[in-house]
Amino acid sequence: MPTHTTTTDTAADLVVIGAGIVGLAHAAEALARGLRVHVIERDERSVGASVRNFGHICATAQSGQALTYALASRDRWVALGTRAGFEVKETGTVVVARTEAEMAVVDEFAAARGVEQARLLDADATRELFPPAAADVVGGAHLPLDLRVDPREALPAIAAWLEAQGVRFSWATHVGAIDQVADGIDVRTSRGTVRSAWVVHAAGHDVDRLFPEVAEKAGVRRCRLQMLEVAPPGDVRIEPAVLTGLSMLRYGGFAETTAAAGVRRQFEDAAPELLDVVMNLMLTQRPATDGRPGSIVLGDTHHYDRTHLPFDDEYVAELVLREGARLLGAPLTVRRRWRGVYADSPHTDFLVDEPFPGLRVVSVTSGIGMTTALGLAPTVLDQLL
Repeated sequence: MPTHTTTTDTAADLVVIGAGIVGLAHAAEALARGLRVHVIERDERSVGASVRNFGHICATAQSGQALTYALASRDRWVALGTRAGFEVKETGTVVVARTEAEMAVVDEFAAARGVEQARLLDADATRELFPPAAADVVGGAHLPLDLRVDPREALPAIAAWLEAQGVRFSWATHVGAIDQVADGIDVRTSRGTVRSAWVVHAAGHDVDRLFPEVAEKAGVRRCRLQMLEVAPPGDVRIEPAVLTGLSMLRYGGFAETTAAAGVRRQFEDAAPELLDVVMNLMLTQRPATDGRPGSIVLGDTHHYDRTHLPFDDEYVAELVLREGARLLGAPLTVRRRWRGVYADSPHTDFLVDEPFPGLRVVSVTSGIGMTTALGLAPTVLDQLL
């Protein structure tokens, strides 16, 4: 059951605002360092980007600082799954190449990373990992380090485990102000004031609600995603996460190859409408229910604005379904639709700002919070503490 703060709490060393994966990552890291932690979340459960995603810990496809954080997160996910009691699948990712241009990207990527991170596949080996692969598949790669979790199971399990370890949670509690005072920081909420030595504000795409100047400086906007769950054609079971040629334009490890320009030209010539909606055609399969294969989470498209209109264009969903049907080799039946949302910045993948000493505003501004948050949190706390 949700717990609430109704009186001033002066027992916390660190207050974390936001119980998405970024907030929970900071709470877990602070707990490991022996701090008394209080997490404040405006909703009764995590309902934001952290439960609306593919559940794909897409570590290998990152580059630069994101790759460093992702690989560190990967090991922490495995350990956290054991401690908190949720499944972490070490099934990796299959990258499906359906043209020679896409295979050139895979070849270049695999040569740079080595077999520990990327194992090249021919067409038959690709089909073994991704049975629906159509006749146009020319090959691919398996990224064995990548993980899969069910975010709708993992987030509540992490919060419950943290609470059992002594982390205090205030659910359904709105934070209206954060003030520096003589002997700490006051977090003023709809249920009272919480005082602590340090605060991490991890409210995802809502940085601008309390810190408009921070958001404006980083150019933060909201990225809206078109997400779908579809019935698995023929009750197919797909163990790894699946990326395609469009994914090669999204993830730094692929996009930074010289061959990626050829993939972009291929879509500019054959299907520019997919670039217009910034599609990343990918999928994961949800856990089985009653012995039947789980639904396939299929997506996604990307639309950027500080404030989105409340209307969805069915044309966008039709594009996702069209490309998904082509990838899976069968017409698709939709079971669920929803909007994903995350913070985006054209200037940085990781927003970490210090409005005043003892406070950090933290947001993963690149859509890879599940992949990187557990690796980002130790760096933030090293600086904060």
